[in-house]
Amino acid sequence: MKNLNPIMISGKEVLPLIEGGKGINASDGRSSGAWAHENCVGTFSGVSPDFYDANGNVIPEHYVAKDRQSRHNEMVEQSIRGCLAQAQVAHEVSGGNGRIHMNMLWELAGSQQILTGVLEKAKGLINGVTCGAGLPYNLGEIASKFGVYYYPIISSARAFQVLWKRAYNRFVEYLGGVVYEDPWLAGGHNGLSNAENPNEPQTPYARLVELRTTMNSLGLNEKPIILAGGVWALEDWQDYIDNPDIGKIAFQFGTRPMITKESPISDAWKRLMLQLKKGDVILQKFSPTGFFSSAIKNTFLSRLMERKQGEISFSKEANETFSYPLEVSENKKLFISAKDAEKANNQIAAGYSVIKETPDNTIVFLAPDEWVQMKEDRKNCVGCLSQCQFSSWSQAKGNSGRLPDPRSYCIHKTLYDVSHNGSIVDNLLFAGHQVYRFATDPLYRNGIPSVKELIERIKSGK
Repeated sequence: MKNLNPIMISGKEVLPLIEGGKGINASDGRSSGAWAHENCVGTFSGVSPDFYDANGNVIPEHYVAKDRQSRHNEMVEQSIRGCLAQAQVAHEVSGGNGRIHMNMLWELAGSQQILTGVLEKAKGLINGVTCGAGLPYNLGEIASKFGVYYYPIISSARAFQVLWKRAYNRFVEYLGGVVYEDPWLAGGHNGLSNAENPNEPQTPYARLVELRTTMNSLGLNEKPIILAGGVWALEDWQDYIDNPDIGKIAFQFGTRPMITKESPISDAWKRLMLQLKKGDVILQKFSPTGFFSSAIKNTFLSRLMERKQGEISFSKEANETFSYPLEVSENKKLFISAKDAEKANNQIAAGYSVIKETPDNTIVFLAPDEWVQMKEDRKNCVGCLSQCQFSSWSQAKGNSGRLPDPRSYCIHKTLYDVSHNGSIVDNLLFAGHQVYRFATDPLYRNGIPSVKELIERIKSGK
């Protein structure tokens, strides 16, 4: 095992070990503060974080407004309160050690407003901001205004070059580094582009070398690359440490910190992850963000996959290809191909009798109770994404004008529920593709370790 030497991150020398920020509430002030306490970097999620009453009890999110725009405004206000609360907790737990970072989803509606609202009130509490899920052009300007380091999360050298040319070249001082998140291995939302095949993963080494070459050409030789996605044990990455082709590097751990005593996720969620096998995490594209994401296969995800497999193309008028009439409702009829007729009838006979159109001129089949729940979820939309395929919410216009997509789901509802002791079967469970290693890692044989114990294990290379 090569020596793990401290490097400068967000203005302080710390160990190059970083806790990945996972929302909603899958990393918070407790976990991030514990990582910072060990002279590492802790990262709390800035997406709908918890805030507390005077007695330290979590105040559940609550929306009273009748319209989406007003509920969106409530969501922004509550998010700012939550970020400030978690930053304070992290600061206290850290004991002044390490660094505290905040992770922001750029595609979160109001992300810039939230980030600005937090940083102007959190002086001395937050040292850096990581941001991905989209191209965060204004991140450098916002962070630099408050003297906070910023770390864009990208999955290719090309993406960083676009950000640099358009914005970051004017805010070099507080560019703390670049997070390379492997799009095939990371948990949660992934940065796969249309030019990349989700079924043909590329090795991160060549992509990291390309990123370093690009950064060096821009005069960023001393800025570290933070490797994220698929990082479990440092012994797997020996060739990346002290490698002149990669330069300064730090390692971000996303999934592995989820099973620690300080991790805020439920005990049921932790027990499930300890039992998973290789292949139990699926890379799919059901997220209402439109991005690929990786999650644990359970009842929730399986049903989305079944719905997608039952999808059928249609025409509103009969023609040579679409000649079989399908009654969608009492007053509406669509036409499908004769070869799809059996597929449609089988789904209806199985109880999936509600037929709904998608934005792509296809139909899917829902159970009546699924449709009732879907309508309720759309009615309660809080406008959490800049553009939501599930509800057709658009931050810019209020409504995207596109047909709501019944192949998707309310991401805010399911992530908030599972992070507050909700069902681990009927909710989305984000996880990275290395999660199966919990089952064979000796660290977890005698119970759940503390963050300190995990970091000592990581430092040993294991």
